[in-house]
Amino acid sequence: MAGSALATGVLVTAAGLALGLAAVGGAAITAQRVAGAADAAALAAADAVSGAVVVSDEPCAVAARVAGAAGATLTGCSIEGFVATVQVESAYAGVVAVSRARAGPPEGE
Repeated sequence: MAGSALATGVLVTAAGLALGLAAVGGAAITAQRVAGAADAAALAAADAVSGAVVVSDEPCAVAARVAGAAGATLTGCSIEGFVATVQVESAYAGVVAVSRARAGPPEGE
């Protein structure tokens, strides 16, 4: 009887740890996905504003489309010259991951 209680305790503890690790792993993956979405959205907006890619939409609309395709939502976008700065977010298990990115020509050029 004591062995059954011990085995049950070990199994419950192992299951709890596995669920905790899965949640942390999912959050880490979401954070990396959001960072990639921000990078891609900033690059798309910078390409649109510089004319490197010809599009009929405004640069921030292009960035929103790219962020959406990556599973994130564009929450901020600003264009200064040929430099695009964006902010995107996405949620995982009720926790919101936010990432910002900037793209454009190197400073001084």
